[in-house]
Amino acid sequence: MLNFLKNPRSTRAPTVAEIAERVAREEMILVDVRELAEVRASGKAKGALHIPLSIMGLRADPAHPDCQLVRDKPVALYCASGGRSGMAAQTLSRLGYAEVHNIGGFGDWVAGGGQVERV
Repeated sequence: MLNFLKNPRSTRAPTVAEIAERVAREEMILVDVRELAEVRASGKAKGALHIPLSIMGLRADPAHPDCQLVRDKPVALYCASGGRSGMAAQTLSRLGYAEVHNIGGFGDWVAGGGQVERV
């Protein structure tokens, strides 16, 4: 089972297939918060941005010039096991992101049928 951190406003967490479809339609942003060495070793989810947890606060803050995310667009996050993506989800919630989902680990993405791309 996937380890989702559900938004209190949503009724259920999206599946990997639903996330992949929404990312492909540019309706959702998928973010890999692992370190670069981890991403290089295993690849990342197809269509995912790579923003390590260590810089998430900067890359998610609309007031910062290097912001890569949009507050009003849903965001799904993953790491190796779900811990760091849970911390990233908390950061995004504090910054005012309305819909944030922790899909757990990269293995959860793969087990759910998500495609992988090499970096």
